Amino acid sequence: MLAIRMQRNGRTHLPVYRIVVQESQRHPLSGRVVAEVGNYNPHTKNTVLDKEKVEFYLKNGAKPSTRVARVLKENGVKLPSWVKDAPVKHAKAKHADKLRKNQPKEEEAPAEAPAETPAEA
Repeated sequence: MLAIRMQRNGRTHLPVYRIVVQESQRHPLSGRVVAEVGNYNPHTKNTVLDKEKVEFYLKNGAKPSTRVARVLKENGVKLPSWVKDAPVKHAKAKHADKLRKNQPKEEEAPAEAPAETPAEA
């Protein structure tokens, strides 16, 4: 079975991804690629796709990874009905009760004004 996935290129701390069609059992870095259909730069959010090739492989049963499906959807590629949207994850704090914003507010003690001294006459 074919998979459409990202293959990491670039250098340390500056990745650039190729969007490739590959056998699903192969590791993305194996080098055995059926077709390269585009690329994606996460820093500039720049995506270049060959939409005709992507649609051809999707019609023939290539399964996109969740991240690739999201990128394809953002670029206007019509996905088949069997491709499911990735669930939206919401970040939760592990110990929310310990966060400063969840602590009870401390009441501020009113600052005492200096006592007025009677003016000398």
